Amino acid sequence: MEIGIVVHGPDVVDSGMAAKLISRIKKLGDISVVMAGTIGKTAVLDAHLENIIDISKSLKPSRCIEEFFLTKDLVILLNHGKTTENGLLFANIVISRIKDRNVKPLIQIERPGLADGKVVPWNFKSTDEAERFSKMFGMELEDVPKLVTPISIEDHGHRIIRNVYGVHVGEKIMVNGIIVGFAESEYIRIISENGFIREIEGARIKEHGLEKLHGYNNRIPIDLRTCWVKSGPLRSGKFSVRRREKTPEKSHEASEKIVHFLPSTNKRNQRLRKIKAVIIDHEAERTFELIGDADIAVTIGDDTTDIAADILYRLRIPIIGITDGDIDGFSHMKHIYPGSVVIRLEPGNDDIIGKKIRETIFNGKPVAEFDSIILLKNNIFTLSNKLIIFRKDY
Repeated sequence: MEIGIVVHGPDVVDSGMAAKLISRIKKLGDISVVMAGTIGKTAVLDAHLENIIDISKSLKPSRCIEEFFLTKDLVILLNHGKTTENGLLFANIVISRIKDRNVKPLIQIERPGLADGKVVPWNFKSTDEAERFSKMFGMELEDVPKLVTPISIEDHGHRIIRNVYGVHVGEKIMVNGIIVGFAESEYIRIISENGFIREIEGARIKEHGLEKLHGYNNRIPIDLRTCWVKSGPLRSGKFSVRRREKTPEKSHEASEKIVHFLPSTNKRNQRLRKIKAVIIDHEAERTFELIGDADIAVTIGDDTTDIAADILYRLRIPIIGITDGDIDGFSHMKHIYPGSVVIRLEPGNDDIIGKKIRETIFNGKPVAEFDSIILLKNNIFTLSNKLIIFRKDY
């Protein structure tokens, strides 16, 4: 039997349950495992599971499932939500985005290893296998859900209301990766008019976050019906950061997948010692995809710098962080690779300087080559010098 496993998020990896379940499931047939989610990929690296869980793709869970539908006999969604209810709500959203959930047997394994964990068959083709996994892992078996609940949207034409479920008081509320508020209630409603968020019921709005989301003076609208909305921490503190290695392993025992992300010595020589730099501008969730074979990343925004630096630490890649003091302290704890520098600008200027860096230093492109990292740093220092409050070297 060909089995495809879609792992979502870091918690199921950090708990050790992903490795345990995969080890047992592979006895049932040939398995392929893929991670959906950027922070989940850092968890895979920290757990040294990159030879088992594919972190090379940048696909949403629904897309991963549909790809497995093409080649696998059984597809499993492995998740660990904040609560079982949260996990089931998440799966509802994922399944609602699949064109036809009945193509192949589809099973959700939610919060394995915990007393409230469940096995959910998402179609009637998967009931027998779901019962099998329920007994195998000692988890409660759910019935096939009668209704797939999509994202709750109230569409009033120019006025869109999006209900956000599974939120806990005090959690951060993010839209497209940018923090826009802090929950003061479990009942959250985000309200937009003509594409601009005007109100978040049940939350304290972070005005600077909304300004960033809408591009400041550029006034960029968003579609609440399709944008990415998340609440809570990106990662719990229950994990050990992978120890940095001095050089990429070249032996047959080395991880080919992690080496795929590491800068290539041969490529560096081919560039006659030039260095390759990439800009990550409020797209921290695409860090693995954007970094390619770059030697350094210029990260724009406080939260982007926090998250991207933490990811690139595992890949031994330094960053030049452009921030303005708007960071909101993600709980997964950042680590910054030696050789990095973070620049703190006057408030409200990180996006402005980020745009100038792209236009004048990168010639309007997201990727560029330079004679050295020092030269790139000096160019950025010169461009932003009048707005720099301080800089920190690592």
